[in-house]
Amino acid sequence: MNLKHIFILLILASCQKEQKKNLVVNVNSAETTELPAVTDKTKAEENTLRTDTIFLSNEKNAEFTHILANLTELKADKDSILTSKFRLDFYQNKTKITSSRITITNYEKGAEWGGSSGLSNASGKNSSFIQIGFGYPACGYTHENYLFYLKKHDLQLVHQWQSMSDSGWGSWTEFVSNASENDPESFYCKTVSFEPGDDSNEDSGIVTYSDSISFSLKGTQWKKKLLSVKDKPYFEKKMSFNEFHNQQ
Repeated sequence: MNLKHIFILLILASCQKEQKKNLVVNVNSAETTELPAVTDKTKAEENTLRTDTIFLSNEKNAEFTHILANLTELKADKDSILTSKFRLDFYQNKTKITSSRITITNYEKGAEWGGSSGLSNASGKNSSFIQIGFGYPACGYTHENYLFYLKKHDLQLVHQWQSMSDSGWGSWTEFVSNASENDPESFYCKTVSFEPGDDSNEDSGIVTYSDSISFSLKGTQWKKKLLSVKDKPYFEKKMSFNEFHNQQ
């Protein structure tokens, strides 16, 4: 091999090393783009542990037909007392109108929802008042109750109370309005309690009224005022079991 051929081979070898060197540099200096992490949409959305339907009306033209009660959280404290959180979705047929959130302590597994439109059974289907209750369907259990006012997508929790019934005895809240229309601008309520008396007569009890509250509509919001001393009866009367329930 003459000197010319050796020189050509050296040039080729030098070019191959340079190309290899350039290739390594290009790979190492290239920008790296990190792919976005795949997110789990179900984790981003609110978790629903259970959904119950509260039927309010079967009328197609009713202002509100039902409520979906979504259990979103259930936690137990150190004493195993359960606290639950619900999202209430109000519907008119298939159209969702608005939502509200409530928290209930002393949650009982197996508890059920119930509801109705209006302040009383005499209210029409187009009343803006909605009553719902939640509790275990058996005697002696405390139920949580709520009175909502829903007008033109504006929702307000007007009142909240507890009730209990055990074979005709118990305590609950009664709403009274002097107006005949479905949506009165004022009304009041009182807590009614009927408990067995201290004597040995099992057919005799004592009825008491307490916590008289007035409600009045100011603009678009309801205002309430306690008219009696809280938790102290302002009326008390001894009555027989039949006498009390015949007047209801």
